Amino acid sequence: MQVARTITHAFELFGKRWTGPLVSVLTAGPAYSADLHGAIPGITQRMLSNRLAELGARELTVREVDEGPPLRVFYRLTEAGTALEPTLRALSQWAETYLLEGDQ
Repeated sequence: MQVARTITHAFELFGKRWTGPLVSVLTAGPAYSADLHGAIPGITQRMLSNRLAELGARELTVREVDEGPPLRVFYRLTEAGTALEPTLRALSQWAETYLLEGDQ
């Protein structure tokens, strides 16, 4: 039963739209807010801000300020966030094999 309980917690976070793509983009390294917005087609600035705040509250991302000029905000994954990279890569491979094979 422990697996069902823990996977439920994981999907409560990653089942939300945009969370997976956002973390995936950040696995490549720190990114400015504007770059994140451009890298994820369809996400609104408000939703981006909400997801980044939620990931920060879960200690998966860190918000940092580049004093500039101009003043710019960037985000990076924490150690816990970076630890998701192999899982996201495996999930992406699974989706490519089993979900997208008929779409190509």
